Formats: sequence, structure tokens, C-alpha cells
Amino acid sequence: MTDSDQTKNTSPGPSRESFRVIPLGGLEEIGKNFTIIECGEDSIVIDCGIKFPDEEMYGIDFVIPDFSYLEEKFDRIRAIFLTHGHEDHIGSIPYYMRRFGSVPVYGTRLTIGLLKNKIEEHGLTKQASLNVVNYGTVVQVKGFNVEFVTTNHSIADSAALYITCKGGSIFHTGDFKIDLTPVNSQMIDLGRMAAIGQQGVDLLMSDSTNAEKSGYTPSERTVGESFMELFALAGRKRIIIATFSTNVHRLQQIFDVAKHYKRKVAVTGRSLLNTISVARELKYLSFPDSIMVELPATAGMPDDSLVILTTGSQGEPMSALSRMANGEHRIKITDNDFVIISATPIPGNEKTVASVTNSLVSLGAKVITSGTDIVHVSGHACQEELKLILSLLKPRNFMPVHGEYRMLNIHRSLAISVGVPEDHVFVMKNGDVLQIEGERAEITEHINVGITMVDGAGIGDIGNIVLKDRKKLSTGGLFVVAAAVNQNGIVSGPDIISRGFIYMRESSVLLGEARELVTELITTLIRSGAEISTIKSEVKSALDVFLYDKTLRRPIVMPIILKSN
Repeated sequence: MTDSDQTKNTSPGPSRESFRVIPLGGLEEIGKNFTIIECGEDSIVIDCGIKFPDEEMYGIDFVIPDFSYLEEKFDRIRAIFLTHGHEDHIGSIPYYMRRFGSVPVYGTRLTIGLLKNKIEEHGLTKQASLNVVNYGTVVQVKGFNVEFVTTNHSIADSAALYITCKGGSIFHTGDFKIDLTPVNSQMIDLGRMAAIGQQGVDLLMSDSTNAEKSGYTPSERTVGESFMELFALAGRKRIIIATFSTNVHRLQQIFDVAKHYKRKVAVTGRSLLNTISVARELKYLSFPDSIMVELPATAGMPDDSLVILTTGSQGEPMSALSRMANGEHRIKITDNDFVIISATPIPGNEKTVASVTNSLVSLGAKVITSGTDIVHVSGHACQEELKLILSLLKPRNFMPVHGEYRMLNIHRSLAISVGVPEDHVFVMKNGDVLQIEGERAEITEHINVGITMVDGAGIGDIGNIVLKDRKKLSTGGLFVVAAAVNQNGIVSGPDIISRGFIYMRESSVLLGEARELVTELITTLIRSGAEISTIKSEVKSALDVFLYDKTLRRPIVMPIILKSN
């Protein structure tokens, strides 16, 4: 890991080429951010993140971008530039490296610290080229100059990127908000943005996550103030707090308030422990060693002396908080627990969060959520902040990013309202190619881009057919019939196994009829000289019809027909 040298920014030269912006993730979705900037024969990548699976992706761990566009162009990628350390911006880098080998990666100190841990887990440390960049530094790689500009977000060390090349200039906000009283006193650099706006920006790419919300996003400090009040309200109860593992400023405030109330903090959840370890090592978290205790040591401690810091703010099934709610964790919930869920459900997670909340309440806990108290603020800018950035940077062209379609479209309207010409605003899809040449910008083509699903050790080996089978298994179950045959008929079986379709002990009549049907069909087919493949196909078709007629259900039918000597 090395520190980049600080250099002076250089504007595009007099000869103007065109440049292309190709988002392959992060549009019409939250997550999987991955954008390519091309200028001549040179390219750079902005962010390389993952996306968590939706409810139709049964068994999938997460989704990474489709890298196939780069198969014949990966040697033109000069570097990857990271805006911050959230998983949806850095999580796919190990998979990129596995496919294309090493490429220089640039980011701020905490971002690279979190990425370094991830690279080590994948066993790629020796081939990684990770470079720490300070705010205000301009990184020069072939074809591009990239300046890191200070911003605020829900993770420390977030940055915007000011990119210049022979084709022009791009300002990418990254995920951001305008926090005038940040926890670490490191405020967004609006002055630098205004100066860049005076120079002229050919394209602004700006975070759209909160484009639907009016006004301004509250400061992170308001959460700390709320914690002070809630800790007092908790009284003699044990306090359990679930929050995002990477929100270092939130974690700092929890440790500060725990210290104020003379409570010890125990942590459960691997991602939280990793973040705290990296953040303390890099001096982004500060608290005395004596305040933190190992989880097993809490067994004999008074409830009013403890804070349990945990993962699971999104109701993830295997998270520590979910296991507590289900009685499967060493921390047993009682009526003397005061639980704070310090997060807002990500769209799509509302039901799982509500389910966990209901389970906690049923066990007697008092549960505080963002719906009742200020225990969470967003890390993304609302409408007035978005308009301010547009006004400061005065872009010739605008491309809303990081958001679902409705968010991108509302951000489009905000840009038009502050003076960006309507025909210079581009609401794009993943795979669209925006080409900018001088004053002109247009979407010139669309690249077919899919997704790559990661399931355990498998990368990209799960497709739509497997997902359809998993969905069918989850809704209809499995019905297996097995038999051994020879040229004279059935040698053994047919035996039937059912999983997730019927309760076999109470379905003897149905199973008997199915066994009789299969026996008669196989016997007839063997007498006619049918091949094994034909027998399997006919048995499956017959059982599909039979089982639906009898149950109005459609399990996956799996015939196993073996040829016996």
C-alpha cells in the first residue's frame, strides 16, 4: 500500500477529443455501482461494488457486475477509483482481480483499509496494488487526472471525483450529503466544488438516492444527541443497538455515549468487529480499551452496565439481531432489554425488519426504531442539497446516478429546475453509452449487460434456469420417483420420496396411486422397446398431470430410472 504524491491539477488541453461514460451497474437499482470512463485508448473505472440479492434470487449470496464488456478491453483500464468504502462500491474488486488480474486501485485511507481486509480474505494480497490518496490530491494515470474532493456520507473518508481528460471534464459526487456539523469536523468542500464549477464541467454525475425527499438531510450529530436521551430513558435495562457496520461516525457516538453513562460495550457480528478493528487502527475510532468487553464476559454483568452492539439492522436472517429475536443467539432477549434499531429499512427489507421487531417485542423487549425516534439519519442528500450542488458546479450536461428509475427521473427534474437544459440531462440505463464531444452529448449505443450471481464458491454459474428451479422448489416442493429396470420390466421400485410437497405419512392413498401409475407406464414402455431417456420423459409428464389433478400443486418431478443387468 502506498501514498499517492500530491500534484497540481491540469485542465484538458486545447485539443478536444470525445469521451464516453458507460455505466454497467448502479442505475435503476441501489447497489452494484460500476462505471467505465473511456477517452481514446485509455479507460478508468469508478467504483466496483456488489448488490444484495432480491427475494427472487433464492440462495444467492450477492450480485456483482457483468464484466463481459471488458473481456477484450481490460488491458486499457488504467486504474479503479473508489468514492468510499461501502460494499456496493468496493465489494466486487476481488472478483474483478480474479478475472483480469491486478490493476491500480485508488481511494482514501479508510476506504483502502476496508478493501485491504477484503483482499486478504480472498488471498489476493500479493497481486493487489492499493494506493491511499489524500483529499486535494490529483492522481495522474495514462489519459486521466483524478482529484479527490471531500464530501460527507454515512461512512468516513467519502470522496467526490473530479476527472479530466483530453475529451473534457467529469465531476462524480459519489454518495454524499451536506453535513455542516459532521462528527469528525470534516465538512464537504463546497468551496472547491464552486471553483471547479467556475472552470466548467462537461458532465456532472450525482447521487440520486434521496431525490424524492424534500429539504435537507439532518446532521449525523442529531443521532448522538438522541442516543444521550435514549440511554437515560433505558434506565437499568440492558441496551442493544443494531446499526450498519460501516457507519464509523455512528459507532463513535455509541462508544462516546456508552462512556458517558459508564456502560461497557460488547460487539457481536463479524462485519462490525472488522470495521471497528480497521477504524481504530487508522484512528477513525477512538475509545479507551477498558470500555470494550468480549461477549462471553457479559454473562455475569449487570444489565445496566452493558451495551450490546450488533449487526442485523436490516433484518438479515443470519444476522446477530435476527438470531436473538429467534432465540438462537447466546444473548437471550428478556423484558429488561432496550433495543435500538439505528437504521431505516432499505427498500425491500421492510417486512424482514418488521418481523424481527415483532419477535423482539413478543419476547418482552422495548424496541426503538427510526419511525419513533431520531436514531438514524440518511447519508444521502435531499432535494435542496442536490440543487445546491447542481448550482455550484453548473454542468453543461447532467447524468443522475445511484438510484432506481423514479429517483433518477426526479433528479432530472431538479436539474432542469436550476437551469440545466432539458436536452442536456440524460436518464440512463445500465449499458447505455453517453458520448460527449465538445458541447454535444448523446446516448450513442446500448451494450447488453447482465448480472453475475455469486453463490458460495460459484461465480456466475447460477443462471435463470437454476433460479426458476429454486423458485419452483420453494413453492411446489420436490417429488422423486426411482426405479431399476431391465428388458423384462421393473427390477426394483418404484420408490417415492417427497420433500416440501406433501407429508408422506398422511398421503398413503396418493402415493399408492402414483406408484401404480408409474409401474403400469414403465412396464408398457419397456414392452414397446422404449429407451431410458424416453421412459424418464414419459414418467415425468404423466406425474406432472396426475399430481396437479390430485393436489392443484406443481412440484418439481424428478424421475430416476436406472438400467439393471
